[in-house]
Amino acid sequence: MRSTTLRPDSILRVLVTAFMAGTAVLAVPAGASAALPQVSVAAVPDISLTNQRAHLQQFQNIASANGGNRRSTSAGYTASVNYVYDRLVAAGYTVARQNCTSGCTSGAGPNVIADWPGGDPNSVYMFGAHLDGVSAGPGINDNASGSATLLEIALTLAASNPTMGSHVRFAFWTDEEQGLNGSEFYANTLPSAERAKIRAYFNFDMIASTNGGYFINRISSAAGQTLKAYYDGIGVPTEENTEGAGRSDDASFNTIGVQTSGVAAGASRVKTAAQVTKWGGTQTGFDPCYHRACDTYPSNISSTVLDRAGDAAAYALWTLATGTPATAVWSDTFETATGWTTNPGGTDTATAGMWERGDPQDTSSSGAKQLGTTVSGVNALVTGRLAGTDAGTYDVDGGTTSVRSPAVTLPSGAVLDLSLSWYLAHGSNSSSADFLRVSIVHATGTTALFTQSGAASNRNGGWAAGTWNVSAYAGQSVRILVEVADASGASLVEAGVDDVTVSRR
Repeated sequence: MRSTTLRPDSILRVLVTAFMAGTAVLAVPAGASAALPQVSVAAVPDISLTNQRAHLQQFQNIASANGGNRRSTSAGYTASVNYVYDRLVAAGYTVARQNCTSGCTSGAGPNVIADWPGGDPNSVYMFGAHLDGVSAGPGINDNASGSATLLEIALTLAASNPTMGSHVRFAFWTDEEQGLNGSEFYANTLPSAERAKIRAYFNFDMIASTNGGYFINRISSAAGQTLKAYYDGIGVPTEENTEGAGRSDDASFNTIGVQTSGVAAGASRVKTAAQVTKWGGTQTGFDPCYHRACDTYPSNISSTVLDRAGDAAAYALWTLATGTPATAVWSDTFETATGWTTNPGGTDTATAGMWERGDPQDTSSSGAKQLGTTVSGVNALVTGRLAGTDAGTYDVDGGTTSVRSPAVTLPSGAVLDLSLSWYLAHGSNSSSADFLRVSIVHATGTTALFTQSGAASNRNGGWAAGTWNVSAYAGQSVRILVEVADASGASLVEAGVDDVTVSRR
């Protein structure tokens, strides 16, 4: 994990059985990120601690043979890249060395991006860890621990070769310690259509601290809840990773609107008395060798914390990405008119930028606001599709605009998911009063599934994908309601929705 001085046990089979049966539902608080799709999962394998430790020994050997470190600009980093690359290629992955051509430290080595064949290419789960270390030492906990674990999970996936419902991609990042540069380069050069395919990105950074805790990035998100489900199953309490917020490669994906989570065990922050009671250890730093020469193998690794992190990562991957793909019950790409109704309740207050179906024109104000691109085809649901003379001409003004789908008959006795692509863009004059909300209108009322609130900061448009479990409404005729509000006075607000699907699994 980068310094703040730079820039801003085995899986419990009962849990696996529950997910396979489709009975486990992840509760997501209002305002949290969208829930993630689930399928009938393959059995989750145990990730070999012996193999994780063997990879750590190799990274230690590499550092020892190359000046004592694996900094992104060093021969130690190049050797680390070769070690990971060669094993992934041999296992059957499509692997690329991605050179960071802008934004990285001069002489920094490449990212390593590995794709496992198969799975729906429009539904991608990414698992990442930074491969570089600091110049002070070999960087074993920070972050050979994350790299070794992802490498072993990738090799386990290849060896077990389960049926894939979604596509899986592994990333080993360069130049993280110099400011998240490798992952930022990847994320910022990713086309918007490819961004929309990424269901979630999971990050693993410092996952074996010797005085460690059990932290989950964005724990209340659906991605975070998937990781938490593993730890809950083995009786290990978890907390939000506040120390690592914005300090590792998941931040690069948060910025482009991709849902993220991940695992960490703590860095230099001192463990509190309450955390000692919860997890054991002492009221000292989680990693006493953070960014120091003593970050070595095996002395600076907790095998217990490492083992659990590997199994938690595997649980997330197998739960979300393996198994039988869902089948569509109803879908709308907005290429033709299918009966969506604007202002269905007659209560909308917006005076401009009302929802409409059409071919949007792009606008820009401190970055992209209304997107001129769609996820598929030509048309989408957008708030005032024309560009006008400036970005504020056809944006949402004056309050709320809503649009509601035609009736959708859900089959009885089915496990059902609602999926769609969306974006909310706003200027720095926004606030939490502005929002995009997706709800389901059912027999007994209207239930909000997802709310993305505004904030007093610039948010550029970028397509993201979300999925919510709607099995509670099986057998009913329902409608999908999408609302967006400009409730912060004269704030600039734009939104879009595309490719809405209800599927059964």
